[in-house]
Amino acid sequence: MDLIEPTPTFSRRRSAAPVERDRIIESPTTGERIELLWTGTETGGRLLSFELFLAPGGHVPGGHAHPEQEERFTMLEGLVKFRVGTRFSVVGAGRTVVVPPGTTHRFANVGRRPTHLVVEVHPALGMEELLRTAAVLSSRPASAWLRAPLDLVLFLGEFERELGLPYLPTWLGRAVLRPLTWLVRAGGWEARYRSLRAPLTAVRRPARGTACRRGPVP
Repeated sequence: MDLIEPTPTFSRRRSAAPVERDRIIESPTTGERIELLWTGTETGGRLLSFELFLAPGGHVPGGHAHPEQEERFTMLEGLVKFRVGTRFSVVGAGRTVVVPPGTTHRFANVGRRPTHLVVEVHPALGMEELLRTAAVLSSRPASAWLRAPLDLVLFLGEFERELGLPYLPTWLGRAVLRPLTWLVRAGGWEARYRSLRAPLTAVRRPARGTACRRGPVP
């Protein structure tokens, strides 16, 4: 399958109404802003879709894979450099990049202006919670860098279905991470990570059909 496809006419348009605050996920550190379109809860777990805005130089934190999910990036504005497996491509508006499950990938805005994409993740699993958690972890002060490796182990352990180590088979990545996760938890280092996660459980969902909807469920 070709990983870069022509994009069909994209029917979703931004509503004139403002997007609810609890549907926005921002990470100033990486230059990412996410506006949720359809959540897993709203699609019965079939799909998570969101608009992604990347500031110039904005990027995903690192190469990664999604063991059980396909990810599709529809370019609406700007230029983004993708690495999918061993392939590099600079993609502009009118193209869609498809990342099969288990494929290592990363991307960054290489243009001088913000980029605008729509991302679709099939199935949704816990990807929304992963994105929210990643934004919280990336916003920690520099003084927390000593905790970062421990939090990363716990993060990868919590979201092992959604996120895998790059370039390793899923079974091998899990074989490496599960003992490490157990050790971090057994050492009593999980409480702070859970305290970071706690506010995320209080996020409320707007009812179906609110003004932020962008057309029918894909």
